[in-house]
Amino acid sequence: MFRFHPGRTMMRTRPPRTALNRLSTFFINHYRCTAVHTLLLKFVDLIRIRFGDLIRFLQTLSFATLEPENISGSHPAQVQNLVQGKWKESSKWSTIMDPLNGEPFIKVAEVDETEIQPFAESLSKCPKYGLHNPFHFPERYLSFGDISMKAAHMLSQPAVSDFFTRLIQRVCPKSYQQAFGEVFVTQKFFENFCGDQVRFLARSFAVPGNHLGQQSHGFRWPYGPVAIVTPFNFPLEIPVLQLMGALYMGNKPLLKVDSKVSIVMEQMLRLLHDCGLDLEDVDFINSDGKTMNKLLLEAKPQMTLFTGSSRVAEKLAVDLRGRIKLEDAGFDWKILGPDVQEVDYVAWVCDQDAYACTGQKCSAQSILFMHENWASTSLISSLKLLAERRKLEDLTVGPVLTLTTEAMLEHMKKLLEIPGSKLLFGGEPLENHTIPKIYGALKPTAVYVPLEEILKENNFGLVTREIFGPFQVITEYKQDELSKVLDVLERTQAHLTAAVVSNDPLFLQEVIGKSVNGTTYAGLRARTTGAPQNHWFGPAGDPRGAGIGTPEAIKLVWSCHREVIYDVGPLPRHWEIPPST
Repeated sequence: MFRFHPGRTMMRTRPPRTALNRLSTFFINHYRCTAVHTLLLKFVDLIRIRFGDLIRFLQTLSFATLEPENISGSHPAQVQNLVQGKWKESSKWSTIMDPLNGEPFIKVAEVDETEIQPFAESLSKCPKYGLHNPFHFPERYLSFGDISMKAAHMLSQPAVSDFFTRLIQRVCPKSYQQAFGEVFVTQKFFENFCGDQVRFLARSFAVPGNHLGQQSHGFRWPYGPVAIVTPFNFPLEIPVLQLMGALYMGNKPLLKVDSKVSIVMEQMLRLLHDCGLDLEDVDFINSDGKTMNKLLLEAKPQMTLFTGSSRVAEKLAVDLRGRIKLEDAGFDWKILGPDVQEVDYVAWVCDQDAYACTGQKCSAQSILFMHENWASTSLISSLKLLAERRKLEDLTVGPVLTLTTEAMLEHMKKLLEIPGSKLLFGGEPLENHTIPKIYGALKPTAVYVPLEEILKENNFGLVTREIFGPFQVITEYKQDELSKVLDVLERTQAHLTAAVVSNDPLFLQEVIGKSVNGTTYAGLRARTTGAPQNHWFGPAGDPRGAGIGTPEAIKLVWSCHREVIYDVGPLPRHWEIPPST
């Protein structure tokens, strides 16, 4: 009934198929009474159906080494490292606290600075021309199409999608629908790169040369050894999409996910191995930031993708001498244009943008510029009602994993010291909870700050500081003050997402033409959040900017351009050596 795998807990296998048949035969042979016979047949059929469902359920979760609901202080889960094709532990374990009750419920095998050598050696074994490219081992393009197909099928299974949804909720508390959305996007991403779609990423082009036999060909070329560092807020979607993009293009990635949530990606790697991914294709490390920084400096990956805080991003850019792509923080804005319509819908989208996932999205709405025409509507009162219906019980609001309650309240207090500012709603800690003090617990909050005050030099940095939690600034502008709004946009430093809520084409043209943000939604249904698999998601205005999810993003981040010029002749007849030049 059980089989054992190194580094895995015991798993049930398929029972002998003859067991149920023998059971039914026994009953049929010993009970010939028609009524009893019929009843027993129905009973056996019911057992067969239920048992079959259980077997299929266990088979779809054959990769899993844990059950999300069973993780607790008395039964802590363990997270291992993967290096050179083997799952390994480390000399020390760090303990992760349950963000909802403070119970130590996950043990992570964190590598320290004395244990990084195997990871550096593994990366060094990968040549700069990668594990595959258009001239070397092109069969791997097809293999990854097959792996994507199998992974997409696995994630489409209700048991598997529910497993990852619940696991995400355990480590990064968000509503079931928000967590499921992350799994859904990941599954659709895999569907997008089934079959031949991986090799289409490496599509080349040719240009005729100057003479017969000469042609120039442009190819997408891998970097070889690369690194990926991803944050806590999307434990599955961000690392999977970037990891697979790196693999598709022929790179050998070293993956580090924030230790608070790395258990999700550990389980996903085990699923990918079941789908055919070679154990040596990816290394997976758990460590603190200092250790990872040292590893990057020693291993010298050809390219590193970093998603996270701007402060760390700027440090890495210097340490790695520019060999980096960034998808860092975003102080994301939304502008409501002069054409007021569908107030309830716009309010709902604003609530989702600002407070879904407790505001812990790099695309979350940080500031709302409201045209004066909206001031006389029910927008603000609707926002307040929508914010107040969020509750901890269904995780529509939850713990903030990077800021304490005190830090957020202190920021609010400073904003309220600005002349003309006021608290619109929220501004209080969550009540009746067991969230540990190292995390934040704040009701969805909005603070109004006058536009004129935002523009002042001594206020600008404070107002445009990104608070990675359920917090936003709201301001109002008059018909002739759009230029002031555009001035705020020009002065901000992060340009990830934005929304222009208007169906006025001239207004849209003005705002889009004088702004930068890499992922900008425009129109009545515009939002700031949402990183589906069907469009580019990433910043603009920075040559280091990274995208995610689309063929264009994958080619930009995970490959470089290589030109091969064929010049095979023939030489012109009667060619002679010309004079020196």
